[in-house]
Order: sequence, then structure tokens, then C-alpha cells
Amino acid sequence: MSAKAMEVIKQEVEGNPIVLYMKGTPDFPQCGFSARSAEAIKACGVPFKAVNVFDDEEIYRQGVKIYSNWPTIPQLFVNGELVGGSDIVIDLFQSGELKPMLQKAAGQEPANG
Repeated sequence: MSAKAMEVIKQEVEGNPIVLYMKGTPDFPQCGFSARSAEAIKACGVPFKAVNVFDDEEIYRQGVKIYSNWPTIPQLFVNGELVGGSDIVIDLFQSGELKPMLQKAAGQEPANG
């Protein structure tokens, strides 16, 4: 993996409070896991950067897995830290933990309930 790829991912992860690396886009996901992750984040009502890993195979499809040391896509990063993949995102959403985490990262006051 190139140093350029690592730098691109590092800049995205550190330069955006919420980044989802996914297959496809939030409006046109290309896998069920990516679709569910994007829907959970959208349901939280916060802006986020979505990166289609198919846009650049070297940088994203393989590079993000190396960067994060996480084997699967999608991957959610919040405030520069890997939160996890689809199962973790869905678990956090269902437990009610995802929304306040994302609202805080986005600079919003978490709403009660």
C-alpha cells in the first residue's frame, strides 16, 4: 500500500468528525451491510462523510482495511477513531448509544430520548 493512500485516508478520518467507508453511497449502497450502516447514521440526523470504496480500489478498498486493521467494509470512524463495522454500528444504534455519540462528534447537543 502506498504512502499516498495512507495519507489520503488519514486526512479524511482526521479532517471529518464522522466518516463512513462503504460500498456504494448512502443513496445507492452496493451491499446490505453498507446500506444498514448508512441508514443507521442517517437516522441519527447528523451530517457525515461517506466514502465509496469502489471509487479508488488501491486507496479505499484495501487501504482502509490496512489503515484501521479491520478486515471488512463498511467502517465507521468518529473523531478519528475506528468505531467498527456494520454489526457494531447496528448494535450501537439499537442500544441508543450511536445517536448521542454522533451528535457530540458533529457538535450538536444530544437530544434526550
